This record gives sequence, structure tokens and C-alpha cells, in this order.
Amino acid sequence: MTTEVTLPSTSASPTARQVWTRTRGIAFALVLLLAAAAAIAVIRSDTKHGELDPRSVGPYGSRAVAELLADRGVSTRVVSTLDGARAAAGPDTTLLVAVPDLLTKSQQSRLHSAIAGSGGRTVLVAPGGASVEKLVPGVTADPATSFDSTLAPECLLPAARRAGTADTGGIRYTTTRLDADECYPSERLATLLRLPAASGNGDTVVIGAPDILLNDRLDKQGNASLALQLLGSRPHLVWYLPSLSDTSADTGEKKGFLDLLPSGWIWGTLQLFVAAALAALWRARRLGPLVPEKLPVAIRASETVEGRARLYRKANARDRAAAALRSSTRIRLAPLVGVPVAQAHAPEALLPALSAHLHGDGQSLHSLLFGPPPSDDTALIALADQLDALEREVRRP
Repeated sequence: MTTEVTLPSTSASPTARQVWTRTRGIAFALVLLLAAAAAIAVIRSDTKHGELDPRSVGPYGSRAVAELLADRGVSTRVVSTLDGARAAAGPDTTLLVAVPDLLTKSQQSRLHSAIAGSGGRTVLVAPGGASVEKLVPGVTADPATSFDSTLAPECLLPAARRAGTADTGGIRYTTTRLDADECYPSERLATLLRLPAASGNGDTVVIGAPDILLNDRLDKQGNASLALQLLGSRPHLVWYLPSLSDTSADTGEKKGFLDLLPSGWIWGTLQLFVAAALAALWRARRLGPLVPEKLPVAIRASETVEGRARLYRKANARDRAAAALRSSTRIRLAPLVGVPVAQAHAPEALLPALSAHLHGDGQSLHSLLFGPPPSDDTALIALADQLDALEREVRRP
């Protein structure tokens, strides 16, 4: 009686339960991210304006100061183009430039020429070094910002003296103008400057931080008083929010990709390239001939055979599988019948020796050892059984 033993499957293909166990953490994280994105989108769906916008009620908007100015009879109008800002400049208008650093050099030059003789007030909010030098000649921004945000006025400017301490700490400025009011100093450098115009009653105010205009900081210190006095000296307030879509920013000059990158990025990329080259040289193997190495893990022959068989089956490569079986059988049979291994694959040398040893039909041996590939899996299994039977018969004493 023959007992059939079923071996456990060694397939490396994971089950659906294993796939879910491995990927459920990633799926849960993705669901959380999507939920968070949806929540943020819902929360911000009503937000139409950004930072320092007098129409925004968010913590970084400036709706509160605009409402207080309206209660005092000062009208506020928002413009987003340079042409609108230049047209609005006049003796009865305060022009506030929210983000001067967004202006191009040509825009800054044109804005300076418009406000120089307007007779009104211009308020620049935290302009950087390049911006303040273009918009207010004679003023320089210090590279180091103020350490403290709340500062005392320490100047004779009436608006600053009445407001008292305020959150002006930010960019610090120096000026060569002797008629300038230098207020709220930090380490002897002013964070608020008022510079009178060369002629008329106009002036320019440079403030180093936007905090006194923000909704969530307006009720702190003397921020509200200082903001209302600086912006309420004229009956009209024009709030200029520079926009990247402003056509006046287009100088007509075509720039390549490298022109759009800051110089620091190019220098940093070069440093990374040099570091990567040095790391590659450090970790590279010594050049020379190939050296064979032992496998770090010993693999059982049965696992190798089964793995190759599964690959053959997946690719429907019955011809390759049959050729491998026949070739291995011929190599093992040749020494048993006195044929050199080098001639094991030559029918004219192997088949006569096998026929003499078995006293059988050489034609059937030729079909078995050198015949065509099997047409289906059943024929392949039958071929393997026949080859195994042939080898057992030759080995039989």
C-alpha cells in the first residue's frame, strides 16, 4: 500500500489577512491625513484674505484697526497694483505698503518717485535692506533684528510718546538724515523712523514689525494708539497689498531656471555635490578583479529546486523545465554506462551505451532523453516520472 504524503506549501505569496495586517497602519495614516486636509479646507473655506489685509478677521489680519479708523472718519481702501497705489498718493492720503519686499526694483523706483512729492504720508511695514534703500534713500536696514519685541519710544515724536511702549521690535534701521525721528530703539538702533519730505507736509514712516497692525496684537501695550495715530493723520487710507499677479512687476526680461534660484541654493548644491563625491570615494571598493564570495546564507537544495520550479510554472516555461530535467538526467546517466560527461549530450554516444546496458529500444530512449518539449503540465509530470524510472533502472545492479 502506497501512502501519499502532502507537504505543506512554502509559497512566499502573502495571504489577504497578512497584507491587511502589514498595510493597515499606512492606510490608517492616509485616512487621518485626508480627514485633516478636509477639516482644514472646511475651516479655511470662508477665509478670503491673508496676512495684513484690512478685510481679514483672522489673527494675522488687520480688520480691527480698519474698523477703529472708520469710527474716526478715516476711510480705508485696498489696492493691489502699483498703478492704483501711485494714483492714490496725495496730500490727504496715507499710503500703507504692507509688504514692500514683494515689489521689484523697478516697482520700488516708480513708487518712490510717486510718493516723493505727494505731500501725504507713506507707511512702510518691515521693509528689508534692498527695499528700504530704494524707497527711502538714506535709510539702511541692519542685518540683526531686535531681540525684544516690546520697546519704549525714547524719542520726541508725539505719536510715539502718547502711545508709550509698543510691539515694534523687528528690523532695525539707521539713517543719515538729521531731521529724522528715531523711535523705539533696540541696542541703539531704531525700529521706527519718521522722515519728513524734502518739501511740503508729507513724510515717510518706516516700522520694523507688523505687530501693531495685527488683530491679535492690537490690544497689547500701546499698539492700537500707535497704529491709529500713524494711519489716521489723513482722512483717507490706501492699503497697498503688493500682488505677484501685478503686470507692472513684469520687466520684459526673460529669465532662465538658474536665474530664478537664489545664489545660496546654487552654492549649497555645489557643496552637497562635493560632499557626495567624497562620500562615494570613501565608501567605494578598491578597483581590481572580481573576487568570488560565499553566500552569507546557506540555501537548501530542495528550496532552490522548488523556487525555480515555481518560476518555470509561472512563466509557462515547460520547454525550459523539460530541458533542465533531461540535461541533468543525461549528466547522471553518462558515467553509469561508461560515457564521458563531456559526451553526455551527444545522442550518438549516449544512446548506444544505454541500449546496450538496458537491452532496450534506442528509439524510445531518444524520444525520452532528446525528444520535443511536453505540450502541457501533465505531459511534463509524466516526463519527470519516466526519467526517474530510467535512472533507477540503470542504477539497478
